[in-house]
Amino acid sequence: MPVEIMSAQEDIISPSEESLLDPRRARSFGDALSLWFKQAARDLPWRRQRDGYRALVSEAMLQQTQVDRVKEPFERFMARFPDVLSLADGSEEDVMALWQGLGYYRRARLLHAAARVIRDQHQGVVPQDAATLLTLPGVGRYTAGAIASIVFGERAPIVDGNVARVFARFAARSGRPGERDFDAWCWALASSVASNVSDPGVVNEAIMELGATVCRKHDPDCAHCPVREACLGHASGKPASYPEVRVRATRTTIHHHVLVCFRTTTSAGAPEVLLVQRPEKGLWARMWQPPSLESKKKLARRTVRSRFGLSRDPLELQRIEHRTTHRDIIFHVTRPDAVLMTAFSETDLLTAVGSPAFRWYPSDRLDELGLSNPHRRMIDFAVSEGTEQS
Repeated sequence: MPVEIMSAQEDIISPSEESLLDPRRARSFGDALSLWFKQAARDLPWRRQRDGYRALVSEAMLQQTQVDRVKEPFERFMARFPDVLSLADGSEEDVMALWQGLGYYRRARLLHAAARVIRDQHQGVVPQDAATLLTLPGVGRYTAGAIASIVFGERAPIVDGNVARVFARFAARSGRPGERDFDAWCWALASSVASNVSDPGVVNEAIMELGATVCRKHDPDCAHCPVREACLGHASGKPASYPEVRVRATRTTIHHHVLVCFRTTTSAGAPEVLLVQRPEKGLWARMWQPPSLESKKKLARRTVRSRFGLSRDPLELQRIEHRTTHRDIIFHVTRPDAVLMTAFSETDLLTAVGSPAFRWYPSDRLDELGLSNPHRRMIDFAVSEGTEQS
């Protein structure tokens, strides 16, 4: 049964007002959520043992990534880097390899950089207060507040997408995430809650949990909400209309023409794949991939052959569509045929694609490198196809 914390018709935030929860309302709101959270909290690996380092890693992984996709990578990452010093002393390449499958690889580099700052400037101890946490690379206001409140009990506010959705529906607040007034309202409300509840860490985590599991984006489960009796969004009969849909940035389409080259070794080992390193900045910065040509439009076959410096057309293998935050990327995956590989000039190809750093790497050891999900998929497919036809 939900906990009734106040009437939805009286003594509550009005959608036409900018008033925030007063101390009594905040405490009542927090008590209801704390009671619910004790029974409803999911069993997640980063909740089984609380410390600043595990929280830092989990928060980095959870940014823009669903919880179910983080569980296994988190445990794998912690097995390799069990504490902040082991992460700080590790190589970026090892960190990127363990990040495979999570995407948004810039997070991994920033996490690695944060660990080194903690080692060098904080004696290897993760800071406990939000203000100091904010000075770490990659740590924003939400992450700092989450670690400081949930792990260390500081009365620090947090606002992520789940929290903003709960607040917007609870108060039937107009506006959308990303708008200055709406975001400021959410942070002010979060500050009021954190300042007045008995356990800010539990309440902060409970609000996020409510947004993730009950007050969902498209199908809110109001019947199981512990604060539904006080929720103006629920009272309106259309809770899913809050908050308003965020205006999305214009998407662009990019075509990547990829040439997967592999060679057999003198031993009976797996084929080696030719990999080049991406530029220092931009999408998948410094990660490894097969040689590629990037363009706004699909290139003609003769253009691909010419720009790769090939004497004949490569074999077409597959087409992969991949979506990032602002881009639709279409991969046109090819590989040289047997005749072309016989006359293959590694130097000519690398010169044609800009002379990047390169390496031949065993295809059965790709877990050791930082590769994006689509690049790993296309390599596995190309090698399997080539093996079957050899």
